[in-house]
Parts: sequence; structure tokens; C-alpha cells
Amino acid sequence: MTGRVLGSGLRQRHLAMIALGGAIGAGLFVGSGFGIAAAGPGILVAYALAGVLTVLVMRMLGEMSAARPVTGSFAEHARQAFGSWAGLLAGWMYWALLVVSVAAEAVGAAHIVGGWVPGVPGWAWVAVFMTVFTVSNLAGVRNFGELEFWFAGLKIAAIGGFLVLGAVVVAGLFPGHPSPGFAHLTGDGGFLPHGWHGVAVGMVAAVFAFGGLETVTIAAAESDDPVRAVRTGVRSVMWRVSVCYLGSMAVIVTLVPWNAPGVADGPYAAVMDRIGVPGAADLMKAVVLVALLSAMNANIYGSSRMLYALVGRGDAPRALGRLRDGVPYAAVLASAAFGFASVVLSLLWPRTVFPFLLNSIGAAILLVWALIAASHLRLRGPSVRACLALAGIGAVLLFMLGDAASRTQLLTTGGWAAALLAWAWIRGLRSARTGPGTDPLPS
Repeated sequence: MTGRVLGSGLRQRHLAMIALGGAIGAGLFVGSGFGIAAAGPGILVAYALAGVLTVLVMRMLGEMSAARPVTGSFAEHARQAFGSWAGLLAGWMYWALLVVSVAAEAVGAAHIVGGWVPGVPGWAWVAVFMTVFTVSNLAGVRNFGELEFWFAGLKIAAIGGFLVLGAVVVAGLFPGHPSPGFAHLTGDGGFLPHGWHGVAVGMVAAVFAFGGLETVTIAAAESDDPVRAVRTGVRSVMWRVSVCYLGSMAVIVTLVPWNAPGVADGPYAAVMDRIGVPGAADLMKAVVLVALLSAMNANIYGSSRMLYALVGRGDAPRALGRLRDGVPYAAVLASAAFGFASVVLSLLWPRTVFPFLLNSIGAAILLVWALIAASHLRLRGPSVRACLALAGIGAVLLFMLGDAASRTQLLTTGGWAAALLAWAWIRGLRSARTGPGTDPLPS
């Protein structure tokens, strides 16, 4: 084993793209169609509410991370606020969220490529993608950051092009396409065709889509100036994602009827088809493929760093904390292992594995956000932001509990959380392991 601490080669531009790479993936390109089908044009309200909640959480996380930027980020904040059980719960739930996202994105990407090359089974593509990005994450952190910068940059450029083209069509400046005005926003059942219940369902989908932004505070510990990286990174990531998400939803529901065939399965492709762009379907599939692969790359990174932090707090086997040239290679391999397991899952259940993986992490991000807000309240004192965030998270959880379609996600996530708490209780919380003398991570 060489190297005793994580590397510090990430730059500011790397951090922003790592966070965007993790956040703009399956949730936006795959999950947004489900949200539009549920909420209609009201998806704009759903994404706006989810965006406000995300901003509240990220601002609180940014404050705490700037005060002490460590690899464990919010897991360490929860530990400081409530004890080792909270750090264990936050860390392992987020790790599970990211590794399941990696597997889901691998399966989704394989499905796209399989449509172009039908002779190759989907599990083979999953194996190829997982191998490529495992190797990427085993490289030095600066090499990884550079790769993700350009990878995520392509995705952002594609979304930017989509927004510009959509704005031109909405304004009636695209040849042969008069402006649709507000016809699709107020027609076809009105702005809220399924009422506020539909908006609530759409908000659940939107909250899942926003998950992944927290990675910017995890990655900041490997930058040359962690405090500055957190402060500037959180601000830049929030407005970029807000533009991408809200802008995309506005273009889609303005140009295409929310209940048009194809919107639920591929809203971006549906817009391009409506405009009449040659090869629109394959073009958007390529964009979605890039988005999924970029998210895979970023989420393997985030999950491996969280696992490394768990090792440092005594909440994971010490063997997973091994480093080589500043890279926690054992944590990378362990985190990627779940993605490789998805190869087997996609072979055994090719039509059901993707929905199952998504359902199994349905409410994990809400639990993590609740711990972030509660930690801020405990460590930084009473604040309006923390109270509003906890109230919003509680409202979403109550809705999910009462909604038959969302209840399974909530109960499955709750089962994982209960198992982790039981583990913490059986271990006797081992409070002695949280002392600074056992912490191998940079502070």
C-alpha cells in the first residue's frame, strides 16, 4: 500500500462537473417522463418545489462542509451532531443510494446501446461499462476529475443546445413551427390535469432526480483549497442544475402535449420528433447514454469516498481503507462490485431489474437530507432554512406513505434504515471509535 491520505488534485472546475455528473442522469432523462405523466404541466411546480428544497439542503450542507471539509461530509456532520449511529446511518444510506444508482444507470445505458447493436446481450454491455469506469476511478484523482469534466461537459452542452432550440421554437422563430403559446400548458385537462396529487407524485420523482449534488462536498476534501471549493462549488452547481432541470421541463411541456404518446418513455426525444430534427430519436438516445455513463463515473467516485470515510470512523471493514497513490482502490472495487452484480441481475431478470433497483432507493435521499437539516439545526443553532427543509421533507414522506405507488419505495428504504440502526445498536455504538486518534482522514 502506498500513500496514506487521499489525493488532492481536484480543481474547482472538476468539482462542479463531478457533482453535475452525479446529479444529471437517470433521474432527469428517465424519471422525468414518469413525473410529466403524473403531473402534466404541473411538473413545473413539482420541480420548482423540489428545487427550493434542494437549495435549502445544499446551502446548509455547504455551510457545515466549509467549516470542516472532510471526505465523509454530511455523515461526519451527523456523527458530530447526534453520535456514531447517525454517521453510520447517513454514510451507509448514501453509499447504498449511489451504488444502486450506478447499477441502474449501467442497466439503462445497456438498454440504449442494445437497441443499436441487438446482437449483443444487455449484460455484456453492463459488464463493459462497469469495467471502463472502475478503471477510470482507479486512476489518479486528477485524471479522474479531468475525464469527468469533459464527460459531464458534453452532457451539459447537449442540454444547453436542447434549451436554446426549444426557446427558438417556443418563440416561433423556427421555420415551419409557429409558436404554440400556452396551448399545451392550459389545454389537455388544464395546468394541473391530475390536481395537486399529481404534483406531489411529480415532486417525488423530482427529488430523486436532484439527488447526487451532495457529491460536491465529498469531493472538496480532495481539492487544493477545500473551504473555497465548497463555497463556490455549491453555489455554481445549484444554479446550473436548476437551469437544466426547470428549463428542460418548461420546454417539454410547452412544445408537446403532456399526454402525447412517447412523452412518458422519452420526453426529450418526443420534443425533437415534434420539431422534426432528422435522426432525433437516435440523437437524444446518444445524449441520454452520455448522461447515464457520466453519472455512473461520478457515482462510483462518490460511493467509494463515502465508503472510505466509513472505514475511517470504524463503520466499515479496515481492509476497505487501503490506498494506492492517494486512491482508495479497495473502496472503489467494493463500490463497483454492486454494479458488477447488476450484470448477473440483468441476465436473470432483464425486464424487471431496472424498476426494482430504482424502487429500492426511492426514499434514501430524503433520509439523508433530513439528517443534513437536523445536523445543521443541532450544530449551527435554530434556523428558518432547517425548519422549512425538515417540514418539506416530512410532507413528502407523509405523502409517500399515503400513496400506494410510492409506499413500496418508502417501506423498502425504511427497512434498510432499520437494519442499519439495528446493526449500530448491536455494536453498542462503539463510541470510542469516533475519537480523533482513529480518524485516518484529512480534516
